[in-house]
Amino acid sequence: MISKNRATLIGLIAIVLWASIVGLIRGVSQGLGATGGAAMIYTVASALLLATVGFTRLRDMPRRYLFWGSLLFVSYELCLSLSIGYANTGQQAIEVGMVNYLWPTFTMVAAILFNGQRANWLVVPGLLVSLAGIGWVLGGERGVDLAGMLENVQDNPLSYGLAFSGALIWAAYCAVTARMAEGKNGITLFFMLTALALWGKFLVGGGGGMHWSVPTVIQLALAAAAMGFGYAAWNVGILHGNVTILAGASYFIPVLSASLAAALLRVPLPASFWIGAFMVCGGAILCWLATRGRAS
Repeated sequence: MISKNRATLIGLIAIVLWASIVGLIRGVSQGLGATGGAAMIYTVASALLLATVGFTRLRDMPRRYLFWGSLLFVSYELCLSLSIGYANTGQQAIEVGMVNYLWPTFTMVAAILFNGQRANWLVVPGLLVSLAGIGWVLGGERGVDLAGMLENVQDNPLSYGLAFSGALIWAAYCAVTARMAEGKNGITLFFMLTALALWGKFLVGGGGGMHWSVPTVIQLALAAAAMGFGYAAWNVGILHGNVTILAGASYFIPVLSASLAAALLRVPLPASFWIGAFMVCGGAILCWLATRGRAS
């Protein structure tokens, strides 16, 4: 039996792996294209999950979980990977990733609205602080500036739109599948379906040429490992570790992700970006505090 401290450490490793995803997806997409790069990442990650987590038989999974889990998970992963891949610059990819990290706040709101989770008044400032943080990130050096935000989003509405949609979809996935899964884990199947969807888009829509190089292969291996092993490690941490520590640490993923992505992509980020990033984290923590000790 794995010790609680060791399981918690494994769960914390998952957080670091997930935080590296934005920079790694962007690096792979620069060589293999937005669609082709994402398809390769999820293909390799699926193989890793088969070897680590295994495959749950379809007949053992509840039908509602199989349908809704597949639909929401695949939709989210498409939004995440393509929003980063379609970004025009490295800094824009990091900004898009930050928009995606609204999901912890949205997940708390979804739990309150749809799962009967009780909360206090802190949830309102938590939501507002998170949204203001995104405004600060998108406003650039001018801070929360509506004209600057609009100008930034209009430069690439597809990427920002996909990232925001992804945050909403993942919140729905967390709220819906928890009630339907009945203890089953369909993550390997969901990754395979995501890879199939991306390859279908690549073949039908013309994903462009793939330019292979040693750095691209290394980034592909790291991205797939971060995806696959991240989910496997998180599963161990949640089942056997200290969930309170893991939940608290997960709210700092936006800042950690931006730091790693900035280093990987060699993009200097202005002070206003970091203010916004910490506001996103702070808003999510306020939402979490609003539900502490209040049962459904």
